[in-house]
Amino acid sequence: MLLPSQNIKKTAFVTGGSRGIGLAVARELGQAGYRLAILATRPENFYPESMKYLQEAEVTYHWFSGDIGSSEDRRRIVREVAESLGEIHVLVNNAGVAPKIRADLLDMTEESYDYVMDINTKGNMFMTQLVANQMCRQPVYGSKRGTIINISSCSSEVSSVNRGEYCISKAGISMLTKLYADRLASERIYVYEIRPGVIRTDMTAAVEEKYEKLIQQGVFPIARWGLPEDVAKAVRAFCSDDFCYTTGSAIDVDGGFHIRRL
Repeated sequence: MLLPSQNIKKTAFVTGGSRGIGLAVARELGQAGYRLAILATRPENFYPESMKYLQEAEVTYHWFSGDIGSSEDRRRIVREVAESLGEIHVLVNNAGVAPKIRADLLDMTEESYDYVMDINTKGNMFMTQLVANQMCRQPVYGSKRGTIINISSCSSEVSSVNRGEYCISKAGISMLTKLYADRLASERIYVYEIRPGVIRTDMTAAVEEKYEKLIQQGVFPIARWGLPEDVAKAVRAFCSDDFCYTTGSAIDVDGGFHIRRL
């Protein structure tokens, strides 16, 4: 069933929305008029600065907590979001972790591999499956039924031998994007990937000095740190009706780092 998109208050579900890129995405979409469902590992009172950041932008949101690496939690969370907000029109798969210890590839443990893959790749795979099935039951508003955006990383294509599990997990997300784009196109649900580069967040804080040197050395054509807001604006663009003959595509938000240069 086709319905006009005007006057429809759409819902955006953002995982990993308590800080960094996810928080900036939530704020950007909230300011664009979306109702927000934000998923974090803990209740919102654990994140007073994040709450302030959203409130200053005058966006309203619903907060959900749980472990995206848990099958039981994933099912519960999607059920709670649907019960609270009715429909889900946008899913932003942002939740992710880095290895707790940056170990050489020859020293990586199975425990570290499983920890990263369970959240970054398996969690993404089956959260998308749950939400996609929910979207398929919903009517088409305007030109599409839903939008799914996966936040991967430049590490999906760039080798870092001291965090191989992270690179593998992000490469998996790139393929998940293509698979779901292929499967869901006939449902008018479009799937995209965004590959952030060096973004100033708590995840990069531990290696800030390393990246500062790379920026100064001209490794990045746009010679500055990326900001969470840079990624958020790309997400907002994909959520619009301007990309309705596009699915399975990736955009690099990395200051041109992906360019092969001589």
